[in-house]
Amino acid sequence: MPTGQIRKALSGYYYIFDGGQLVQTRARGVFRKRGQSPLVGDFVTYTIEGENDGTVTEIEPRKNELVRPPIANIDQALLVFSVTEPDFNLHLLDRFITVIEGYEVEPVLILTKVDLLEEVQLEEVKKQASYYESIGYTLLYTYKGDVSLKDRLHPILEQQTSVLAGQSGVGKSTLLNTLLPTLSLKTGEISNALGRGKHTTRHVELIEVAEGLLADTPGFSTFEMDHIEKEDLSSCFTEMSRYSCKFRGCMHVKEPGCAVKEAVEQGQIATHRYDHYLHFLEEITDRKPRY
Repeated sequence: MPTGQIRKALSGYYYIFDGGQLVQTRARGVFRKRGQSPLVGDFVTYTIEGENDGTVTEIEPRKNELVRPPIANIDQALLVFSVTEPDFNLHLLDRFITVIEGYEVEPVLILTKVDLLEEVQLEEVKKQASYYESIGYTLLYTYKGDVSLKDRLHPILEQQTSVLAGQSGVGKSTLLNTLLPTLSLKTGEISNALGRGKHTTRHVELIEVAEGLLADTPGFSTFEMDHIEKEDLSSCFTEMSRYSCKFRGCMHVKEPGCAVKEAVEQGQIATHRYDHYLHFLEEITDRKPRY
C-alpha cells in the first residue's frame, strides 16, 4: 500500500503528500475506537479508492506530538512574540518555551514589531531577550516588510519540520507572508478593547519553505503543561539542566546543596526564570490527578 505524510487537515479530510502530489483521504473508523486521530505531520499508510481519494489505514510511530496546535513529528518551534501590541511578556515566553521543551522540540525565538517601539523601549526588550541567546536559543528580531528576514530564516528552516506558534496578533501570518508572498494570508488587527488579536488562521498545514516544512497554526493565548511531570520540569529549563545538585532528584526549592539555587544567587541563572520555574512547579503540583 502507498505511504506518505499528512500535510494538511481540513473539515475531516487529510491531505497526504506522496510522490509530488496531494491525495485527499479520510481516516478509518478504527482510529476512533483506538482513541487515535491522524495529525498533520504524521507518516501514514493509505489505500486509494478513487482517482484522487483514499483512506488512512495506519499511522507510523511519532517522535512527538503537540495538542495545541495538533501536529506531529516536529523538529523545532518558531515562537513568535511581539515587542508591543501585545506587549512582550517574559512569563508567557517562558511558558511557551517550557511546554515546547517538554515535547523535546527546539524553540527558536522571533520577536516582531520592533519598528513600533522607541529606541529606549526597544533596548530594554533586547536586554531582557539577550538572556535567552546567552543560554543557547536562536533569537531573531523582525518587523512587517523586513526584506532580510528570508535570508536569515532560510538556514534555520532548511531540512527541518517547524511549527509557527505564539499569541494571537503577534504577526505570525505577516511573517509567513514575508516567507511566502503568494499565500497572501489574511492578517488580523489588534482589538484595542481586548488588547489581544483575532484568530486569523483556520487550519494547520505543512508548507514547503527553504527545503524544509513549516506549519502555520492558529494563535493561542497560552499552552498547557499537562504532559510535564514535576520531576521533569527542570529539564525544560535548559540552563538549570547544566547544574548537578547534591541530592539526586532535587526539585530546586528548599533542598540543601542545590546548585541551581546557588547559580540564581550568583546571577548565573536569571531570577525571573527561576521564579517562573517555581510558579510552573506549583501549577503542576496542584494539577488534578489524571485517570
